[in-house]
Amino acid sequence: MPVNETFGWVWVLAGFLSGLALGMGFHRDEWLGGYGSFRRRLIRLGHISFLGLGILNILFAVSGPRLVLDAPTLALASWSLVTGGVTMPACCALMAWRRAFYVLFGLPVASLVLGGTLTVVGLLRR
Repeated sequence: MPVNETFGWVWVLAGFLSGLALGMGFHRDEWLGGYGSFRRRLIRLGHISFLGLGILNILFAVSGPRLVLDAPTLALASWSLVTGGVTMPACCALMAWRRAFYVLFGLPVASLVLGGTLTVVGLLRR
């Protein structure tokens, strides 16, 4: 799972950098419509998803050698977690821009549920 480890650390770094960028505006009360605004909540969710899903991919890389899954299923779990990691912050940003993009949230959620389910199955088979 080297792809998950590398992707995870790149995503953690992206979380740090997006936090830096967002931090430039957080001191202004009405930035992105104010603290409780829909747009600002989605942008914050996208920022934290970089960090959380980056860490999740690192954990998968660490757990991968202990998973009892055939190679295609292991690859599916791996790429599902990467896909979820890429699409979640993208969907958050798109939805912050236009609410109509809410229909896209099924893609990161389905990808992450699939990757998580396959990981749990692989661990339970040990």
